[in-house]
Amino acid sequence: MTKTFGRIKADLRSGAASCESITMEYLGSAESGRRYNAFLSLFAEKAVARAREIDRKLKAGTAGPLAGMVVAVKDVISLKGERVTCGSKILEDFVAPYDATVIERLIAADAVIIGKTNMDEFAMGSSTENSAFGRTKLPQDEDRVPGGSSGGSAVAVKAGMCTTALGTDTGGSIRQPASFTGVVGLKPTYGRVSRYGLVAFASSFDQIGPFALTARDAATVLRVIAGRDERDATSADVPVPDYEKALTGDVRGVTIGIPKEYYGEALDPAIRAGVEKGIEALKAGGAKVREVSLPHTDYTIAAYYILATAEASSNLARYDGARYGYRAKDVRDLTEMYTRSRSEGFGAEVKRRIMLGTYVLSAGYYDAYYRKGQKVRRLIQNDFLEAFKSVDCLVTPTSPSTAFKAGEKIDDPLQMYLSDIYTTSANLAGIPGISIPCGADKQGLPIGLQILGKHFDEATILRVADFLETCNM
Repeated sequence: MTKTFGRIKADLRSGAASCESITMEYLGSAESGRRYNAFLSLFAEKAVARAREIDRKLKAGTAGPLAGMVVAVKDVISLKGERVTCGSKILEDFVAPYDATVIERLIAADAVIIGKTNMDEFAMGSSTENSAFGRTKLPQDEDRVPGGSSGGSAVAVKAGMCTTALGTDTGGSIRQPASFTGVVGLKPTYGRVSRYGLVAFASSFDQIGPFALTARDAATVLRVIAGRDERDATSADVPVPDYEKALTGDVRGVTIGIPKEYYGEALDPAIRAGVEKGIEALKAGGAKVREVSLPHTDYTIAAYYILATAEASSNLARYDGARYGYRAKDVRDLTEMYTRSRSEGFGAEVKRRIMLGTYVLSAGYYDAYYRKGQKVRRLIQNDFLEAFKSVDCLVTPTSPSTAFKAGEKIDDPLQMYLSDIYTTSANLAGIPGISIPCGADKQGLPIGLQILGKHFDEATILRVADFLETCNM
């Protein structure tokens, strides 16, 4: 089933559907689409019971704003009483003892949570091939990847297994799979959405955000999950606007920046054509368009992979086999328990990033790598602040390629990391970004257009995204 939330609400009002029937239909799609390996767990009984409860609220007129919305959740977000595996053997049997803040807010708004989705282990990857539970497949071509690390959530939305889904974006892990699968993916400003209950990869980068079929549906979810949370010191005390009201269908008066560094000769011609078509549509709609420069763009991948792996090395030190998670059997002493538990529990990509992060944090290399990376991060932030003095948002490609073949880059980490070349800068700067579909290449594979905005100005990027959707991109 591929219905927008607006259509679902209309069906509920008219009596054409109930929350229970909608939930059952999505569960049926999830079961019939198991070959995509989008879900790691489905909560069929709980979801149906919850839907019946919401139907009673609908009859009483007391239902919340998300009544009728069926949501899938990336398996890196805690849901009380359910496994939170992070796509890793080391947490295969770990059951979350509490709900993440985003889960609490979804439940309070009467959303139905249908299940947990597959992902690259600990959100480390760009293809959802690094999961300990098998790769997720692209619905349009099962021999290809759906992007990552939130590939399961993206596929669940694209394949009609849920209305919307939550993912996480550390260096593009919402926007890039949205681009590959042909759905909308929104990374909010760092601090806009609470990270309480999110298992950390890189704490100064991670941000939870929604996948949806439309910008309007993404706006609806963001309004519910955004806002200050006393349990998360990094969540910002900034008012949350009514994002749906910002979707005026009009871009007159908006100034769009085109960063020249994102449109080099290496950009795939089909992707260039798709994005340029979007830019022309914005011009025709009355937006002003001007070229800008982000001079430190060439350093984003290096800075990101130094800083993010450093934080990962620190965050993943807690998985030692002693406190929780996988523990090696038949060990002779404490050192062997630590060594074997981590060696057997972590996959290759996670081990690679732990080693890289430990290296750049080591005494002899801290100043040469980590400290320098932080300085470059500040320069990249300043590039965006300078650009936003003259423009309201930026339009760029989301990814340098469309969905690639499974196995094509798995043995070449550098090429895999370069999949994030257009997305990591937003995480380094902490700004919001959204990817929307903008056509397809000659093989029929989706192309993504990325819109980047000022800190806490999700309203503008959603407005521009919504306008482009009306242009039949």
